[in-house]
Amino acid sequence: MATLTIRIPDEKHNRLKALAKHRHVSINRLIDELSTQALAEFDSEVRFRMLAANGDPARGLELLDKLDAHFSKG
Repeated sequence: MATLTIRIPDEKHNRLKALAKHRHVSINRLIDELSTQALAEFDSEVRFRMLAANGDPARGLELLDKLDAHFSKG
């Protein structure tokens, strides 16, 4: 396991400590969870962009129209 040292403003550090305390986790665990979430979002974006680059724009617009019609009925 790697060790990472970062420099952040004191105010941000204090807010992260408060958030960790609120979630009943250590700051280390909080940073691990937040970095996992950021990486998952990045992986999803990369996957979406790859699929979009290989996809059929007309079919994509058709699917978006179906979603719009479905959710506008509500």
